[in-house]
Amino acid sequence: MKISAVKLLRLESPQQDGTTRSEQFLQVETDEGHVARTTSFNTPEELQKMRSLVVGEDPLHRERLFQTLNGTRHLRKGWEGPFDNCLWDIAGKVAGLPVHALLGKVRDRFPAYLTQGRYELEGYLRQIELARELSGIQAYKFHSYRSGKEDLPIMTAVREAVGPDYALMHDPVCHYTLRDAIMMGRVLDDLDFLWLEEPMHEPKMHHYQQLCEAVDIPILATETLMTDMWMCATWLIQGATDLLRGNARNGTSQILKMAHFAELYSTGIELNYIAGLYGLIHATLGCCIANTTYFESFNPASDALRRQGEEWGMLNGCLVEDGHIVPAAGPGWGAEWDEQRFTSLIVEEH
Repeated sequence: MKISAVKLLRLESPQQDGTTRSEQFLQVETDEGHVARTTSFNTPEELQKMRSLVVGEDPLHRERLFQTLNGTRHLRKGWEGPFDNCLWDIAGKVAGLPVHALLGKVRDRFPAYLTQGRYELEGYLRQIELARELSGIQAYKFHSYRSGKEDLPIMTAVREAVGPDYALMHDPVCHYTLRDAIMMGRVLDDLDFLWLEEPMHEPKMHHYQQLCEAVDIPILATETLMTDMWMCATWLIQGATDLLRGNARNGTSQILKMAHFAELYSTGIELNYIAGLYGLIHATLGCCIANTTYFESFNPASDALRRQGEEWGMLNGCLVEDGHIVPAAGPGWGAEWDEQRFTSLIVEEH
């Protein structure tokens, strides 16, 4: 079996207000009729380079192809991610098994937390209650964009309101000084928050090392570095983070390598946002990686991801039910497509 084509497809969907929304997909085809596609951020220039390296190759030689593309130094890190995800889809389809059967599950469903933008106290409490009502989510991560002094009374009040068993995490989105981060790290540890995420700009590695040394709460850094698994590993080795951040849009193979590395350091990896295929890829990985804990959801509605996918013809994006998502049962990633709708929306092909 050989890779016969790699295509970059841009789709447009008309909106009621007269505007259009666009989405992009990478599609990999084989000479035996297997077709895999996933959402993609690749450029036409990257596609040309990719084709020159992979067309005619065996798609089951996934690790060799990963090493080839990951080692292409003049292109951005993570550029091979959508292609790698397509190879995992093809492997599952050839085997007639879902990817989670190839990897092996540790759980049947993956818990989700809700996260959104900046609110005052009442806004956070409304979002927490809305997520409980609509999708059963029992965890929340703050995005505050404030100083530690401003965040302190809000975090304390929310913990008091939701009780001791509700899971809370905090991401000030690089708005803290080192002093803020140390102060809030100690407070949030007392409030039983699960982690403190990216409190300072990540080029300040020496500040993160000081922070990790000064506080007990786990520090989750490397979000802006997560396209580069080597850089993330270096941060963990150097004591500048306690947990790794990753997103499978940069490739499932990369996420698995990072997860296994973190496991050997007796720590974990947390997955960022929905990755590809409207939650299906992260749902699968979340059920197969032992040292990860939550799916990151940006909408309290149970069917938000499914509706996103349906716009482009993907019929089974993840549902968040009873606070959890589950992977699809079909071969590969298990995505189910309305091919007629998908094809009707294509406006550009490279």
